[in-house]
Amino acid sequence: MNRKQAVIVISLMLFAIAGGVFFFAKKHVPRANAPVAAFTIKEAEDLIKQNKLLDGRKLYKEALPKLEDKPEAFKDAQKRVEDLNMQILMSPQVDENSVEYEVKAGDNLTKIARQNNTTADLIKKVNHLQNNVLRLGQKLKVINAKFSLVVDKAQNILTLKSGDATIKTYLVATGKNNCTPVGNFKIVNKLVDPTWFKAGTVLASNSPDNILGPRWMGLDAKGYGIHGTVEPDKLGQQVSEGCVRMRNEELIELYDLVPSGTEVTIAD
Repeated sequence: MNRKQAVIVISLMLFAIAGGVFFFAKKHVPRANAPVAAFTIKEAEDLIKQNKLLDGRKLYKEALPKLEDKPEAFKDAQKRVEDLNMQILMSPQVDENSVEYEVKAGDNLTKIARQNNTTADLIKKVNHLQNNVLRLGQKLKVINAKFSLVVDKAQNILTLKSGDATIKTYLVATGKNNCTPVGNFKIVNKLVDPTWFKAGTVLASNSPDNILGPRWMGLDAKGYGIHGTVEPDKLGQQVSEGCVRMRNEELIELYDLVPSGTEVTIAD
């Protein structure tokens, strides 16, 4: 074996050894696991008790990847993140979905809501306002996120999103025989205590036969919308005439969050 051949053989051996070391190291790197996640979650809950909701949510999000091999624990942590998302939205704390707004001359709730792509009802609720009267210089938390809704008919899940981020998921019912239309739509009208017009019959909002519930969010697909239900036990199924049904109290929550014009994607 000449010198050149020896160099080649030695190089190949070193390469093989290095590859083996890398494989061994990669194989034996300690995996993020449930005990580590449990410790992170405990830290998160301690912060939440101190009303440090943003910091607590951040730790919960860090814990999620460590729970991917623990489906139930992952689901519980994910649900906790969603609850914190809503708690933060409704709290005085300003986050990535909101701004602090100072009331100027000529302002009113409707004007501020329109400028920030939100609803007057949501501004009132977040800031615990008892009426529509505003003071010059008053500081308000105003949610200015671009919300969208995604309905998954296969799972009967409606997801509230801000950009690409999931805020909350809701169990819903969709159309029997897969009749809920698929596509990209917008909310074009919103009604409180809607009247139901059924085959020439007018059913008032307080009628036990009115299936629409306390709110209606109509889509630009004529005749279709998102509304409540008188059969909450059937959520998670395809049982409606094509509309998306929600639990009544969750519908009210969502109604206050999303303005007219909100995009709604419905997929199989």
